[in-house]
Amino acid sequence: MSDTPGKPQNTAAFYGQAVASFAVAMAATAIGIYQLSADAWVRGFLAIAVLYLVTSSFTLAKVIRDRQEGAASASPYTPFEKH
Repeated sequence: MSDTPGKPQNTAAFYGQAVASFAVAMAATAIGIYQLSADAWVRGFLAIAVLYLVTSSFTLAKVIRDRQEGAASASPYTPFEKH
């Protein structure tokens, strides 16, 4: 019998909260940029900057996750296991 715990899974509520939080943040930012009293090119620049920040954040999160999963599969020990 193995004492190795399975990969932890997020609950549906946690997933829903994360999606809702992301949607609210993006909507609030979009409304803020739209309502900004500045020229259209300034608002356009800010919108593109926000989109670039979001996509690069997703990429960074994926790279970090992939590195952690690669390190975990290379090591037979879990962080909570005594060596």
